Amino acid sequence: MTATQSESPRVLIVGGAGQVGVELQRSFAAFGSIVAVDREKFDLADPDQTRALVRQERPDIILNAAAYTAVDRAESESDLAKAINENAPRVLAEEAQRTGALLVHYSTDYVFDGTKQTSWLEDDEPNPLGVYGATKLAGERAIQEVGGRYLIFRTSWVYGPHGKNFLLTMLRLASERDCLSIVDDQFGSPTSSIELARATHAIISGVFERKFGLAREWAGLYHMTCSDTVSWFGFAQAIFVRAAAQLNVRSPELIRISSNEYATAAKRPQNSVLSNRKLIDRFGIHLSNWQEALEEVFQRLNASGFTLTAR
Repeated sequence: MTATQSESPRVLIVGGAGQVGVELQRSFAAFGSIVAVDREKFDLADPDQTRALVRQERPDIILNAAAYTAVDRAESESDLAKAINENAPRVLAEEAQRTGALLVHYSTDYVFDGTKQTSWLEDDEPNPLGVYGATKLAGERAIQEVGGRYLIFRTSWVYGPHGKNFLLTMLRLASERDCLSIVDDQFGSPTSSIELARATHAIISGVFERKFGLAREWAGLYHMTCSDTVSWFGFAQAIFVRAAAQLNVRSPELIRISSNEYATAAKRPQNSVLSNRKLIDRFGIHLSNWQEALEEVFQRLNASGFTLTAR
């Protein structure tokens, strides 16, 4: 049974210790009763544990911020990637459907091959280039097959003040190296975990306030990213401009390279830009542009006392 409007919703955050999960905990802190779990508490790859967790907690909302995200390692650990990225979302969807709970699940730009010249739409044909993208796509489809009250948010280039991500990797490498080679022919929209959590909260609040009508009117798949586009090289440049000004981190020399010069086990899509038009039209939600979002992340890092030893 789901919460009534007068009751405090029970919110289960799966992957609560990850970069998105931490921000979801912050955004939803005053929304209802929060239970956040991560791999230290249960094994998402075990469907019995996942099912038991949901039945024990009896949430009104499930926010699935957990995923197998080791893109290159997934090529050799496909079974584990499938268990977490495909099978677990199916179990969560089945449990949500059984009780009428709302499931929110995050997916990725890696479901596309990156060959389109314009931004990707939700109904564009997916064609993942590797195991990670294929298993995330399978997870989307598993949820859609189960149906019910669900929202799938595809996002891209996620980073933030917590967890493992490009920004924190760049800051760490700046303290270790004088020169960094960064790919300059892959393009996307860096999306902060702060903006993702904030937009998710706004939409879920609207759903519970019945602003968007019945589930059949809003349930589905949406793209959710910050606006504007940049290459990884351009993103790195922007990171170090702010790092020098706010964290006293000296910028290393940045060298532009092509994807062909940076060998990886899994191929990356060249164009990862997702269109947010459907999200805007349905929910009226506009995420900040990536530059503003990056500034906010640095403000958060600065306020937290984050430091690196300048070389």
